[in-house]
Amino acid sequence: MKNKFEKALEMRDEQFHRLFGFSKKTMQRMVEILQEAYAAKHKRRGRHSKLDVADMLMLACKYWREYVTFLSLAHEFGVAESTAHDITIWVENVLIKSGEFGLPGKKNC
Repeated sequence: MKNKFEKALEMRDEQFHRLFGFSKKTMQRMVEILQEAYAAKHKRRGRHSKLDVADMLMLACKYWREYVTFLSLAHEFGVAESTAHDITIWVENVLIKSGEFGLPGKKNC
């Protein structure tokens, strides 16, 4: 059974961009960065998430793009509401810390 990330990658490029706001290549790079951070975070020990890193990114992207409630995300992804919130914050912090992603400034619009 395919996860949400694998299903999304099967979409046409223009549909993917309309849904997420960036390209498949960008999303794959985000997954790589998150996988490295997740591995470092759980290097020795730690409880692993029910979701894989790609689905964590999908959860965060859905929140950012559609601004749905954490309760709705929790129901859709099968996690607790607080977990949906924590995942979104973690993904956001890791991607910001990487320095590879950012929003265009007012002058670029």
